[in-house]
Amino acid sequence: MTHSISNSSLFLVSEFLSANMGISFPKERWHDLTRGIAAVSLEFNHKDPESFIRWLTSSTLTKDQVGILARHFTVGETYFFRDKNVFNALEMHILPELIQMRRNTGKRLRFWSAGCATGEEPYSLAILLSKMIPDLNDWNVTILATDINPRSLKMASNGVYTKWSFRSTPEWIKKKYFTKTEDGHRKINSLIKNMVKFSNLNLMDDCYPSMINNTNTMDVIFCRNVLMYFPLEYTKKVIRRIYQAQANGGWLVISPGEMPHKFQSRFATIHLCGAILYRKGRSQVPLEKNIKTKQIPLVPEKVLDFQNNLQQQTVFLDQKDTFDKVASQPLEAPRESSKSIGMPGNSHGHCLELFENGYYGEAVESLHGLLSHNQDDTNAMILLARTYANKGNLAKAAKWCERAIQIDKLNPSFHYLLSTIMAEQGRMEDAVDALKRVLYLDYNFVIAYFSLGNINRQLGKLEESKKNFDNATSILSKLQTKEILPESGGITAGRLKEIINSLSSQGGVDD
Repeated sequence: MTHSISNSSLFLVSEFLSANMGISFPKERWHDLTRGIAAVSLEFNHKDPESFIRWLTSSTLTKDQVGILARHFTVGETYFFRDKNVFNALEMHILPELIQMRRNTGKRLRFWSAGCATGEEPYSLAILLSKMIPDLNDWNVTILATDINPRSLKMASNGVYTKWSFRSTPEWIKKKYFTKTEDGHRKINSLIKNMVKFSNLNLMDDCYPSMINNTNTMDVIFCRNVLMYFPLEYTKKVIRRIYQAQANGGWLVISPGEMPHKFQSRFATIHLCGAILYRKGRSQVPLEKNIKTKQIPLVPEKVLDFQNNLQQQTVFLDQKDTFDKVASQPLEAPRESSKSIGMPGNSHGHCLELFENGYYGEAVESLHGLLSHNQDDTNAMILLARTYANKGNLAKAAKWCERAIQIDKLNPSFHYLLSTIMAEQGRMEDAVDALKRVLYLDYNFVIAYFSLGNINRQLGKLEESKKNFDNATSILSKLQTKEILPESGGITAGRLKEIINSLSSQGGVDD
């Protein structure tokens, strides 16, 4: 039996989905919305869609409930190496520059596929990196892949794909990086699979960027064909947070139609290999003068060529492509816009606002100015450490954090920040020691228990990890669900509890 839904109820639920999930259902799509509501209401055990809408729009949803809605209202169509031009740009220009720059400065690279669907995009990136970096085992490479749909994440974590995911993919790639299953599908090999970390994340949440969920200081962020479904006001909100999650000079891969005009001046619009890309906070120098791709050692037999697998060609390169011109927008955030920040230039508040708006260079300059007047200003030191961390300079971040600790040895927040920086540097044992100092100083520091559990989990110490998570859950049970946790980047007690439950119950998908 089909139940009709009033226009007022459709308007109400469309506003709810827009505000909570970023999904836009304008009036011309209300037919699709009606069909979706009819299906999802049954899954929530509501026979009447009208009563379901009243319940839904007056409820605070759990992560699992949001996941159910996502299954019905989001589209996750993707395939391996989708958009050849983007992967040409990565292969020929972006990754060689990053690899060359980081080879002597920590061998650390960070990528985020936001809205990864069933995982083809982040796995494609992992394949490309494994081909381009012969000594990959010596590098600290993060590929974070997030989506709102738990069913898609489960499929991505399993890493098994049908023929539809391989359209335009040459046979030799399938043979090299996948094994056939009994039912004729293909499963990605463990080396590539282990490079990608899948996690549930709703881009409409305010819990990023954050070191807690690893969404900070990203070199390249993919967010393609995600924001096209978002209303403009929520698109702006997501782009603002993505900007804050980028490292200085970081790249954003997004469809040009999804970039609000207001934010284009914050990025450089760069044309490479037929793709339009956006870059944050770098001086305007044509890329072809900075990057020497031949310096990156490539093994000829590992070269990916989508056209005819000729061994002498490089990955996805269209030989007719040349460097396009860098657009006229300045790569650095306009200096005059930072002057609009109203607090005095020598105040902590001014420095904090510069930091929160992504003006890291000016924040560093202002903070050093504060420290020149007061060498023992630990607040300035800690903000300077955070600023350097967001710029990707972890060595300086650790130095300033340690300097603050020398002055105030009993501040658990300082030790916690140092632990997160150490973890980013790959110094896991040092990070564990720092977290133990945090808990010695404050045994109710719940984020420290969570971080310790996460690190022990990565180190394979599952029993210790479980104890850490149990301690965190015990503390969280005494807090209000919507209470924002200190040092969490805006994560609430309820959200962290959901993350821990997900980590405890799901072997393949991390939250």
